[in-house]
Amino acid sequence: MCFIGERKFKDFLSTYLPAQSGRIESLNGELLGEHGGLMYYTLGQRQGLGIGGRAGYNEEPWYVVAKDLRNNSLIVAQGNENKILYSSNITALEVAWIDQKGPEFPLRCHAKVRYRQSDQLCRVSHDATGRLNVEFDEPQRAVTPGQYVVFYEGKRCLGGAVVDSYER
Repeated sequence: MCFIGERKFKDFLSTYLPAQSGRIESLNGELLGEHGGLMYYTLGQRQGLGIGGRAGYNEEPWYVVAKDLRNNSLIVAQGNENKILYSSNITALEVAWIDQKGPEFPLRCHAKVRYRQSDQLCRVSHDATGRLNVEFDEPQRAVTPGQYVVFYEGKRCLGGAVVDSYER
């Protein structure tokens, strides 16, 4: 949410949205701590979890790997290279192409799913409803539904779409 400017993200959100605390859980459901509201966390986040140094676990840092909205739980796993942080396939909706007629499919191009990310090779196809399926050559870290995937051919932006879901 780049429009909030130089303000702290958590302070901005708490002004407009009521927070609901809940559980921080390991992948196997073990209670590790409590969060102050799911909206304050992003997939792949490491800082601010307050659950380091747990007995029975290794020294690797914890990362947010999922949000269980139904149970208001934040799901975490250890290790920056943990496979659960990565996905190779995503689906995307609300497609907007720079060229109104759009590209020919299947499309081989580059894409980005995170700010300042290097270009990532992918293959893009679509179904009859216009939903895109994006298959990356290399798994992508912390793909987040609701954020954008943007497509490029060289330095030329082809368009973008909203990430709907991902497969690990």
